Amino acid sequence: MPTLTEETVLTRKTRELCEALVAQPEFQAAQQRIEAFMSDEIARAQYEAVVTKGQALQEKQQRSLPLDGAEIAEFEKQREALIANPVAKGFMEAQEQMHELQHSIQKPINKTLELGRVPTAEDLEEGCCSNHGGCGCSH
Repeated sequence: MPTLTEETVLTRKTRELCEALVAQPEFQAAQQRIEAFMSDEIARAQYEAVVTKGQALQEKQQRSLPLDGAEIAEFEKQREALIANPVAKGFMEAQEQMHELQHSIQKPINKTLELGRVPTAEDLEEGCCSNHGGCGCSH
């Protein structure tokens, strides 16, 4: 068994994958949008307000409490203002891009672990729920 200081093939390949990721112009652009958002207090406050209000509305709905039209309208107004903020919009787009990137990496790895072999293109085309009747991945 290799020691912690020894580099295994997997750790080397993982590091190479990470290096390839950070070298991608799309990744760098997404990171810049995230950093711009993190340094913009107004955009962060708008985002936090929308997320908090959305969670509160969702919680009310889950508890079968009536949703007030005024609070929905206020949420929509806040959400539209957030989307109109280019820094916040860039952050949300970067988040989605990072999520898609993460999924594109995790899917073949998960499929390899599941199948015990390198997945084929056909294996990867299948929805993750096709064989299991639902896994919560929104397919």
